[in-house]
Amino acid sequence: MFIKKLSLKNYRNYSDISINFNSEKILFIGKNAQGKTNLLEAVYYLSSLDSLRAKSDAELIKWNEEICNIKAEVKKFDVDIELEVTINPPNRKKLKVNGLNKNKSSDFISNMSTVCFTTNDLLLLRGTPDDRRKWLDLAISQIFPAYVERLAKYNKIRTQKNNYLKSLKGNINSDTSMLDIWNEQLAITGSNIIFIRINFLYELQKIAKEKHKQISENEDLSIVYNSSIIGDVPSTEKFEHNNEYILENFRKKLEEKKQEEIIRGQSIIGSHRDDISFFINKSEAKKYASQGQQRTIVLSLKLAELAFIKEKININAILLLDDVLAELDDIRQNYLLNAIDKDTQTIITSVDTLNFKEEYLKNVEIFEIKDNKINIL
Repeated sequence: MFIKKLSLKNYRNYSDISINFNSEKILFIGKNAQGKTNLLEAVYYLSSLDSLRAKSDAELIKWNEEICNIKAEVKKFDVDIELEVTINPPNRKKLKVNGLNKNKSSDFISNMSTVCFTTNDLLLLRGTPDDRRKWLDLAISQIFPAYVERLAKYNKIRTQKNNYLKSLKGNINSDTSMLDIWNEQLAITGSNIIFIRINFLYELQKIAKEKHKQISENEDLSIVYNSSIIGDVPSTEKFEHNNEYILENFRKKLEEKKQEEIIRGQSIIGSHRDDISFFINKSEAKKYASQGQQRTIVLSLKLAELAFIKEKININAILLLDDVLAELDDIRQNYLLNAIDKDTQTIITSVDTLNFKEEYLKNVEIFEIKDNKINIL
């Protein structure tokens, strides 16, 4: 997979730019707050329809403008594909592939795969459960684009259920027949999400475990999925139950928590409440791992994502590295750069070229970002 051209109109700090890429290795350099990350984010958005930093699509639009446009030309399996997104709130964003409208997000994001590694990812272990769920869900969607639709359906049902719970005003004697309908729909959709997550982590962990050992030499990485429905599920062994097992437990939990949810006026269990835990030599990394160890875990996960995408859909995903090299020590930095497949297009942002060995800078296409202008060096 190769991005050949990126065009932006009224996106973040860019009014109208177009950049052609001719190398497997791309480097954006410039001082902070010049818009390097915005370029990386635009590429990522085309593969996920999700922002690295913005809470809503409206934040992506340049100040005092109403519409923004992101367009790219990519090569996939030797076929040229044009991807285009137009954001115009409150209207629904327009998605086009080769000029044809796409109504489903999955039909759009299936055309381009990326793995993004930012300085925020280095805080994955110390972040919130929502941060870890978002990482997991986005990783899954790069391999199974239809998963995005399942998440959207689940969140829509949960919103409708929460609105209904609020309308009950904590009255546990109310007619709850409508709540039973929402709960059944939530259980069916949510159990499938949990099943997919558990099986994905099992496959990913096998790769990440080996990557982690190669970096740390003697440390053993393991992952546990913390489910509010079926408890902790270790990723070190194949999940022995089917989706029906999760569904039945989901139904039971919802029935057990029914009155509490009415009183609190919100959904308190489900896949939206789950978390992921990481362990080094059976000790929980969030509590006991050093900063360096935690960064090794995240680095292992990102490299495992790349390998997993290659294994499952036979594509070298585009690797996006946003200022992370400056945050890694020499050992981890060198491991990362040496581990990148020569056929993997890599786009990196950095303040300058000082973090790179002269050998790596060979055949690198370098762009300098300054005052909203982009110059090739």
